[in-house]
Amino acid sequence: MKKLLAALCVTCALAMALQAAEAKKERKLTEEQKTRQKDLLAKYDTNKDGKLDKDERAKISAEDKEKMDKAGLNRKNKDKK
Repeated sequence: MKKLLAALCVTCALAMALQAAEAKKERKLTEEQKTRQKDLLAKYDTNKDGKLDKDERAKISAEDKEKMDKAGLNRKNKDKK
């Protein structure tokens, strides 16, 4: 019984690890998306670390958020895919 339980735990852990790896895979961006992302990063990345943190994201204008949505760069869009 203990062996069965141990095997079940190992199987669950492997399944969770595989699912996490699949979720982390980078999706391929189109040239338009890459350009849009680069432009927005240059415009809003004030600390120049190559990422937009919470404060920097908060400063994105409504117009630029709309452009992100149209380009498919919104986090909500990432979760749907």
